[in-house]
Amino acid sequence: MDATELCFTPATELAAAIRQRQLSPVEIMNAVLARIEAVNPHINAYLAVDGERARDAAKAAEAGVMRGEAAGALYGLPVSIKDLELVAGLRCTFGSKFFADNIADSDGLVTERAKAAGGIVIGKTNTSHYGHKDMCDNLLGPPCRNPWKLDRTSGASSGGAAAAVAAGLGPLAHGSDGAGSIRIPAALCGVFGHKPSFGRVPYWPNPDIWAARSHNGPITRTVADAALFLGALAGPDPRDPTTIDSPPEDYAAAVAQPLEALRGLRVAWSVDLGYAAVDPEVRRLTTAAVERFSDFGCEIETVNPGWDDQREGAAMAWNVSYASRNAERYAQRPEWFEPSLVEMIEAGQRVSAVQLGLAQLARTEYYHQVRGLFDTYDLLLTPQMPLGAWSVERGPSHIDGTPTPSMFDRLPFTFPFNLTGQPAASVPCGFTSEGLPVALQIVGRWHADTLVLQAAAACEQAAPWAHLRPPEL
Repeated sequence: MDATELCFTPATELAAAIRQRQLSPVEIMNAVLARIEAVNPHINAYLAVDGERARDAAKAAEAGVMRGEAAGALYGLPVSIKDLELVAGLRCTFGSKFFADNIADSDGLVTERAKAAGGIVIGKTNTSHYGHKDMCDNLLGPPCRNPWKLDRTSGASSGGAAAAVAAGLGPLAHGSDGAGSIRIPAALCGVFGHKPSFGRVPYWPNPDIWAARSHNGPITRTVADAALFLGALAGPDPRDPTTIDSPPEDYAAAVAQPLEALRGLRVAWSVDLGYAAVDPEVRRLTTAAVERFSDFGCEIETVNPGWDDQREGAAMAWNVSYASRNAERYAQRPEWFEPSLVEMIEAGQRVSAVQLGLAQLARTEYYHQVRGLFDTYDLLLTPQMPLGAWSVERGPSHIDGTPTPSMFDRLPFTFPFNLTGQPAASVPCGFTSEGLPVALQIVGRWHADTLVLQAAAACEQAAPWAHLRPPEL
């Protein structure tokens, strides 16, 4: 296998080859680091690469294999960490000029667990400023570009993570998702992303724990790789009091034979949730993907859920969160803030406590509206993003003729399930006429991560995507 093929080989296959002494962690690491050196200047997926320490760790892993000590689900595998998460000894910028030279002195919890499972951190992936938006640009340098079409955005805020996986710059990428930030770039870059149930993967350190909105999770080429990675990251930790206080299931085993779990399920399909603007090509491709669920033995019903439109309230809470965490820095150095983040901070400063309280009450009611649908259905399917990747320079002004003045207007299928905390996965399902990836979203009941992953695995078996590679790279 040549070096490029190694870079596009699933993590599950690499892990098996390492244990069988067919591949060395050093060989894999050298291939990935060489590809990062060649390709990253074109897409800017990584903000920092830790090549020397990664090679040293790979040599240690190789020695461990030879001693018969290859322990951990991720043993010897390259792992990238989003630049909102700490990695001791490595630059952590949060996409902000305030932290351009910040070196972390400790690991975040996700990093801890990836390392404990034998994973080798290769670098930090690009993100928008504090992860505030769905485009992966900041004031530190060039934006992250979409590997499928370099003049388009990768999506965000885990844009570097998804672009890296799509371009073969590492098989396992950590992402985080506060309003869609795993699923947005996974969809736009044509890879798999899973937002686990809220609390399934701990989040620490976290300055805003009680917002109960952000989820850590995997971005990978295959569903099995995501299951492998999620199994290593999931489980309770007292540093995050919102974590689910039970051990995770064996996700890797569950996705190996997914069809048995799907037979007889009732599946709801909504192309627009009753109000969202959706591009016609996205409608066509996702509708075709939904039809496969009949082949899986599911009963599919088209629904209009009749839920309240939460865009205004979700945007309000989002803006308040960014205003409360950044107002002091903004007052000090306003020129270090992009117009999009300035708009959020200033909007958040205008919100009253009563208005925010009413939005929180509406969120509670919304949770029960969504829960009611899942009293009848086992899964909900929607488009993931309502359009393909847009310009790397500016957001779209319209979707299918409908104006989209707010970021939340182009995220109608993502943020609702941050409000409810349910598991949701982004599953590639085709390409537009421009060659841009499109994805289907699979949403599960409260804590039903295993079933969501099994449904995604069935989709992958029926219409594989991991062999597809960006033509421009």
